[in-house]
Amino acid sequence: MKYSRLTKEQFEELHQEFINFLATQSITADEWTNLKANKPELAEMELDVFSDLIWEGVLNKAEYLEHISPQHMYLFRLAEDKMYVIALTLKNDVDITTKEGYNWLRENLMDENVEFLQADKEYTDDKNLDKFKMIEQGAVITKGDLFKYFDKLIG
Repeated sequence: MKYSRLTKEQFEELHQEFINFLATQSITADEWTNLKANKPELAEMELDVFSDLIWEGVLNKAEYLEHISPQHMYLFRLAEDKMYVIALTLKNDVDITTKEGYNWLRENLMDENVEFLQADKEYTDDKNLDKFKMIEQGAVITKGDLFKYFDKLIG
């Protein structure tokens, strides 16, 4: 398995897609029930393959990631050839994961305690795995509004 297995909730949400996936494998509902009961390791493999297919599709479409912690904000634009990052670091004890802290940041972007950094980074041989690892570390897929805002601000 390349990524991670979808959660029970994600499988429930993708119920119809999973049925379609099983159909492409020529597995009927009765065969699936039989597989789960009598060959659970094969059923597990089907769940893993389906999970990887879903992740592959999601990661192919992802254009922006954000990872926000109390003192840091990492904003990524996932281009075809490399990823671009805008990193924002606070040198004080304001916590930007709180509403008050985020409001302080919005009002004090040019404060000496706010440091910006821009960089780009090449992907490894597997760019979707690079994206997935960032998600595993806490990044979330976004529409890129914060990246675009800060890119205009400091660009």
